[in-house]
Amino acid sequence: MKRVYNFSAGPSMLPLPVLEQAAAEMTDVRGSGQSAMEMSHRSGDFKPIIENTEALLRSLMGIPANYRVLFLQGGASLQFSMIPLNLAGTEAGAPKKKASYVETGIWAKKAAEEGAKYVDICVRASSKDRLYTYIPSPPAANPEDAYYHITLNNTIVGTRWTELPQTGPVPLVADISSAILSEPLEVSRFGVLYAGAQKNLGPAGTTVVIIREDLIGKAPSWTPLLLRYDIHAQEASLYNTPPCYGIYIIGLVLEWLKDLGGVPAIAELNRQKAALFYGYLEQSRLFRSPVEPAFRSLMNITFVPRMAESGERANLERRFIQEAAAQGLVNLAGHRLVGGMRASLYNAMPLEGVKALIRFMEDFEKKERGGVRVSHTNHE
Repeated sequence: MKRVYNFSAGPSMLPLPVLEQAAAEMTDVRGSGQSAMEMSHRSGDFKPIIENTEALLRSLMGIPANYRVLFLQGGASLQFSMIPLNLAGTEAGAPKKKASYVETGIWAKKAAEEGAKYVDICVRASSKDRLYTYIPSPPAANPEDAYYHITLNNTIVGTRWTELPQTGPVPLVADISSAILSEPLEVSRFGVLYAGAQKNLGPAGTTVVIIREDLIGKAPSWTPLLLRYDIHAQEASLYNTPPCYGIYIIGLVLEWLKDLGGVPAIAELNRQKAALFYGYLEQSRLFRSPVEPAFRSLMNITFVPRMAESGERANLERRFIQEAAAQGLVNLAGHRLVGGMRASLYNAMPLEGVKALIRFMEDFEKKERGGVRVSHTNHE
């Protein structure tokens, strides 16, 4: 069966060369006589795998020496709890510390809600007033804040930060799950970065945390051991059995990215893919992007029909998604909370996949508009 183009927001498609290498090594990784999923995490066979994966990530992202890289479990959502516990948790009976959040989407909202269980949070800015279709101008950090949290790329609505807030000495914390390695990022601007793997890094089940060393070791004594960054850092991510196979696949993805030319090369390709698709939407008479142009994501592009009648929109969306899937263009439905459609153009999505989607949308638009050709995008 021919492989489809998977536009899912996550788990997303992986590079074909990575899958082929993993398949070839399924029963014997590098002469070990075993699969990566069979290896003891403390064995001499797994040690070079996790060390190489970390070294590649450090090189590709330019991670400074005073930052630790942790491979954890629980998804990015568990970090909604680990961040406040480790950066601003207090002993029983002590007053809560303060932290700032900027609410730019549903995941940012969830992070703030979870953080409020442990710290006195302040939502410093929000774009909820316009359905999260823009990034609000954030105020500077409060000097009393233990940290300042943002979500760098918002997968559900399709927005991205293009200019970071000024936080001074207050650690800037960012969820970069759907943006990691998609374009250059100055790690030293942040205190903590975290990302679920299932978008640009590898399969679901692994979470990467990049944390400045001076922020480790601040969790209150009552914090569960597995939720303490210092425990994981002391044991080099091996306090308990890590997601070994996921870490192995991440290593292969990072090797693939290095061979392509690293983050600058993939960033240029990502800009090309996004420009092509947004260009089509701008001239389309059937579809439009609901996101303000200055804040449009490179990774998650949302689009909706232009018609006003809700029933008519819903019928068109249903036909579009079904017909696209029949052509091998899958997982284009928008998030269940917002509807519409969404094309996620993560690193592994080739340019040809974007061109194939545009060709389908042009044909779909022509049919829907009664045979009148309305698209003139040059995407060949």
